[in-house]
Amino acid sequence: MRVTGAAAAAGTPPAPGSPLADTVLERLTAAYGAAADPERAAAMRAYMKDVAPFLGLATPVRRALSRTVVAGLPRPGEADCTAVALRCWDLPEREYQYFAVDYLRRHVRHCSSGFLPVVRHLVTTVPWWDTVDLLAAHVAGALVAADPGLTADMDEWIRDDDMWLVRTALLHQLRFKERTDTERLFGYCLRQSGHPDFFVRKAIGWCLREYAKTDPDAVRALLAREQGRFAPLSVREALRNIGA
Repeated sequence: MRVTGAAAAAGTPPAPGSPLADTVLERLTAAYGAAADPERAAAMRAYMKDVAPFLGLATPVRRALSRTVVAGLPRPGEADCTAVALRCWDLPEREYQYFAVDYLRRHVRHCSSGFLPVVRHLVTTVPWWDTVDLLAAHVAGALVAADPGLTADMDEWIRDDDMWLVRTALLHQLRFKERTDTERLFGYCLRQSGHPDFFVRKAIGWCLREYAKTDPDAVRALLAREQGRFAPLSVREALRNIGA
């Protein structure tokens, strides 16, 4: 995919040239396309609220096919990851975006902090929880962990009008455990505690519930101290495993 004109002006990162991405996409479209199941595709599209068309690949089938796609290929660099991700996102069927997310999860350690704008594009393009949550916890989170300077970007995302960027900022520390920046996590939750959207309120509860596995007393204390600020959904999710 080459991005020019209005799309580039809107902030879409251009897909760099990558012979490796050419090979991946050639193998990928052939393997996935041959296994398409139109009947299952219709059901999957309905389940995902019509966010995108599907090929109809069950997860075990898709993952098995993905292994054949990457078999014998070299380790990608950052440009290859960018090209694979953007070109998968440019294809209509959702399974190609699932492949890209899995590919990035595996290879994000080879990407620099300069990869974050690509993540932003993926989070805000054809967004739904099925891709956003994995990108948040496993890709954005990994980049921030490798370069704490990117917390400044997360501080911007939590204030953004795009709810999927807000959700990503909330969830990016989901796997940090003892390395969690508690002040930032709680501050993000409080900043968006009154957000009207279900997906943000749910994310607040989820990230607090996950951190409660590390420090349940801190989560209880936050909710007790800030009674009335959090939506009931957020509180229920946060306390699900630890009780009040």
